[in-house]
Amino acid sequence: MSGHRSPADTEKAVQAKLGETPLHHEQMAAVANLYRAAAAVRQHFENSVLRDAELTWTAFVVLWVVWIGGERETRRVAEEAGISKGTLTGVARTLQSRGLLERKVHPADGRLALLAPTPEGERLMTRILPEFNAEEVFVTEALSDDEALDLADLLHRVVVQVETRGAERRLELLDGAQPRPRRSGRRAKRQGGSLRRAAGRTGL
Repeated sequence: MSGHRSPADTEKAVQAKLGETPLHHEQMAAVANLYRAAAAVRQHFENSVLRDAELTWTAFVVLWVVWIGGERETRRVAEEAGISKGTLTGVARTLQSRGLLERKVHPADGRLALLAPTPEGERLMTRILPEFNAEEVFVTEALSDDEALDLADLLHRVVVQVETRGAERRLELLDGAQPRPRRSGRRAKRQGGSLRRAAGRTGL
């Protein structure tokens, strides 16, 4: 990531580390600034309009999906919100506990669940959406209307590229193997405890 360096400074710093290894610096700058912009925008919204509503960015997106699209299967909500089913489970429980979301058993398949906004959830979204949009205007204030539309189109093209070709690309990078499970970075407590107990028994 480029941090707060200029693109030129970043290019020089990276090239100094890698020597003659060729890199596509224009694409590096695009992705780095995409990441920084997404993080900055999310933080701004969570510290302004969403804080008053006591919503995280993810909770707002989940509510948005079921508010704008109506009752949805949980797997579709997760897909449209761009989150895992496990993350959705936790977010949905929180929203249910606040009376903003309701969960129903699918009438045709008891193995599936449906999510829908409650009347209170509908009222909250109706109230905060104009405030949310006002902050959308604020964070894009440096852009003209045409530039904002151009940016939206460019970002959509990035999303389409990843969504339509990402799985194929990942398989290519892994030589057809499935990705390994993500590691949390935490030390295995059970194994560590077993080792310590074994060491105690042997006098080590």
